[in-house]
Amino acid sequence: MTTAQLTLLTGPPATSSAPVVCCAPLVREAADPAAAVDLARAFKALGDPARVRLLSLVAAHEGAEACVCDLVEPLGLAQATVSHHLKILVDAGLLTREKRGKWAYYAVVPGSLTRLGALLTETAA
Repeated sequence: MTTAQLTLLTGPPATSSAPVVCCAPLVREAADPAAAVDLARAFKALGDPARVRLLSLVAAHEGAEACVCDLVEPLGLAQATVSHHLKILVDAGLLTREKRGKWAYYAVVPGSLTRLGALLTETAA
């Protein structure tokens, strides 16, 4: 995967104000080993139904962010399990985490899902 593809997946560096670069989908250009690992981490995170639901719940929540305390009941899992799944989504670059007092709030990383989808499309954007 080229630097441009990696930038598309992860977004520009935090200190950069450069726009997200568009690039060829994976079906047009082979991924390099390091980028493949990062991409696999994101897809592995989405390989669990509970994490897909969490991502959806966070994205659909008021203000497009949710406290872990708001996610336990709808998911029907223990808080420790929900927190574990959320950590995996954060580590995969799909969610951000912000600590406020004793609670953690999560939000979808802007453009992360669009970038994943663009890398899988058969036509260049």
